[in-house]
Amino acid sequence: MDEVKTTLGTVRGRVTSRDGTTIAYERYGDGAGPPLVLVSGALCTAASERPLAGLLAGRFSVVAYDRRGRGASGDTGPYAVEREIEDLAAVVGEAGSGAALHGVGTGGALALAAVAAGLSAGPVSVYEPPYSAEDAARHGRASALLDRGRRGAALDLFLAESDVPAEAWQGPEELVSTLAYDHAVLGDGAVPERRLAGVHARVLVVDGGASPEWTRRAARALTAALPRARHRTLTGQTHEVAPHVLAPVLEEFLSEERETSGAS
Repeated sequence: MDEVKTTLGTVRGRVTSRDGTTIAYERYGDGAGPPLVLVSGALCTAASERPLAGLLAGRFSVVAYDRRGRGASGDTGPYAVEREIEDLAAVVGEAGSGAALHGVGTGGALALAAVAAGLSAGPVSVYEPPYSAEDAARHGRASALLDRGRRGAALDLFLAESDVPAEAWQGPEELVSTLAYDHAVLGDGAVPERRLAGVHARVLVVDGGASPEWTRRAARALTAALPRARHRTLTGQTHEVAPHVLAPVLEEFLSEERETSGAS
């Protein structure tokens, strides 16, 4: 593992996952705070997490990473969700023992899947994992488009469901292919109640008060499926949550969990 400190103070490095794939990450903070790993959602990279990471770096040692197939990370095939869990485990190992996790969108679903599979981590927070409490057909439509190679149509559907104007997305074309990875993480799109019953970490499930109603129903269903979860809605926020609104909520939750753990 090599690390390079940039002119902005961010440390960039790489870690090797179990199957040999190189996973790139960025580290924020002076390293003295408790470790926190940010797991990005669909069509995002570590760079997408920089605004939130910068706000949290004063209290935590924050690590954001490029999920496989994105940014500077490799993409050894064939894809399997288990490989993404191994990637996250490698990043957690680099971040520090018992690192807390925060995932947005499908990054939240991946974080929960990893903990359910036995990843040793601290408390977990998630922002709007795109499960569907009732409409699995929504997930099926996008999966079918990806299976037929219609990446452009799948991208348009994803952006429409996320309330993001198509012209507002300026990401690189190669990220579109990773939508298939996100759909694999979500399985059939329903909240995986049986799997999540084995998650014993404390979890904060957050949604936006201005997000679509199906998203908010899914957040409530997810909270009910987790043994030790609580739910919070951020008034006026959408899926594109403002980092300055989210950061203090995460700080409060993670600080409470740290104090609770220290007292036990």
